[in-house]
Amino acid sequence: MQFLRFLIHIVALSVLTMATANASSDQKTTIDFQAMQQHFVQVAQQMAVDMGKPLGNKPSEQEKSLPAIEPEKKVAEVKKPTSYHQRSNSYATNPDSDPPRYVRQLSDIGVEAFKDITWLDIGLEHRTRYEWRNNDIRRIEGGEDNPFFLRNRAWIGIKNILDPFRFAVEFQDSRVYNNKHAITDQERNEFDLLNAYGELNFKKALGVDDRGNDRPIRFRVGRMAYEATDRRFIARNEWRNTTNTFEGFRLNLGKEANDWELDLFGMQPVRRLQTKFDEANDHLWFFGAIGTLRRWSDIATLQAYYMGQKQTADPNGFTATNRLDRQIHMPGFRIYGKAAHYFDFDVSYNHQLGFSGTNRVDAHGYTIELGKTFDHAWKPRVNLFYGYASGDKNPTDNVDNRFDRFFGFARPWSADHYVIYENLKAPKIRFEFQPTQKLGFEMGYGGYWLASKTDRMFDILDGNISNTIKDPGFNRDRTGQSGDFGGHSFEGRIRYQPTPRINTILGYTHFTAGEFVKNRIAAAPHCDTSGVHPCVDQRSGNTDFLYFEVLISLL
Repeated sequence: MQFLRFLIHIVALSVLTMATANASSDQKTTIDFQAMQQHFVQVAQQMAVDMGKPLGNKPSEQEKSLPAIEPEKKVAEVKKPTSYHQRSNSYATNPDSDPPRYVRQLSDIGVEAFKDITWLDIGLEHRTRYEWRNNDIRRIEGGEDNPFFLRNRAWIGIKNILDPFRFAVEFQDSRVYNNKHAITDQERNEFDLLNAYGELNFKKALGVDDRGNDRPIRFRVGRMAYEATDRRFIARNEWRNTTNTFEGFRLNLGKEANDWELDLFGMQPVRRLQTKFDEANDHLWFFGAIGTLRRWSDIATLQAYYMGQKQTADPNGFTATNRLDRQIHMPGFRIYGKAAHYFDFDVSYNHQLGFSGTNRVDAHGYTIELGKTFDHAWKPRVNLFYGYASGDKNPTDNVDNRFDRFFGFARPWSADHYVIYENLKAPKIRFEFQPTQKLGFEMGYGGYWLASKTDRMFDILDGNISNTIKDPGFNRDRTGQSGDFGGHSFEGRIRYQPTPRINTILGYTHFTAGEFVKNRIAAAPHCDTSGVHPCVDQRSGNTDFLYFEVLISLL
């Protein structure tokens, strides 16, 4: 992927005039975004005058809004929709917009001098989150932890004025303070790029659909961070302090507003190096095709897709999995919509085939969610959910049955991040209501069982896939004698949005350990008696997790 690395540096350094003088290969680059934006405005205004071109259209309200509670539109503002796109009502499954929701056109920031500059997209966002965790079972060490997470993002992009050529760059800086545990690439990634791509956008290359929407062809190459389908396999991971990103290409036939769309991609995931400039993983390719049919979206939206991974063994890989030749092919489908006024639904199924080292891969996963929003001023809603992902049935049969979530999100499975979409049976019920346009409440209760009691419970007792902490092996019992019940949890959130540009969340989760967690803690070496390292603090396995988050859009 040398050519992509070269492209990223050309776009980031030449086009955006990023100052990188005297920066070594082991240092992150700092960026003066204020000077960069002023330079762009001056240059682009002159280009608009010289070229005499029209300056594009304003974005939709969805693109400008924060990702939480959105005010209701007045009746006079409601127009007959021209887009075929319908959002799913299932919990947390709608991909972020492209560009992300904190991004706005320069013409919309409220400065009179910029009111006609519709071809320049900009965005600045800051998030601070405080967490209090008590006896966190992700760690072999118990007690309390009180970390502060800081994340800053900035976006700048050009559209319309240079069509068909467009480009965008997104910067992110992620840091953690007051964390008593070893810092991993899930918490820290200083001064790096999430997006740095060039795009060819042919607006009407495929004509228009029946509602008059342009049907474009878009081809992107470079570094990209985005989300697709229900976010379970490709996601930016908005909750986590760091973000998934890839280097490669993406070809879209059609767009979200059309009655059909085809998304083709081939990418290498980017390694987050914490304090160095991130690099593509040259040992792993992620590829696929996603077809979406929206012609009957008032009733149902259909998605059929194929995704795959091909990995060549990395002899220096941090985990045992990194050091294997692997190939996984996954066909799948998703359908979501509404059954008249009775309930809404979101269903998916995925099957995985291939090989992992000398083992044959044969795994599957599915999700079912039903929900109903009641006709009341507070918009009360009830969701029923069940998710299943197979686990490895027999460690010695040369067949790997563990489902792979690829690069999907984790948190909606478990707010405290104890489980992900693998080796899991997870029933849940969720209730939410919104007394005002600014205030919302959510409550949920769920249980977690291992689909196979001889496989692991992903993120407990340092048994993760971090590139920082070695897995001591306490999160798996190959004999199956520890049982299959991981535990159950209560989750609650209060969301308050005092202004359209400020969003706050207060959340709490209590996890009650099941037999598997209790038995794995008891089976590990005791820190107070064995003197063996690593060892596990003996505790009940019950945990508490409280957090407060503030998200601010600065433009």
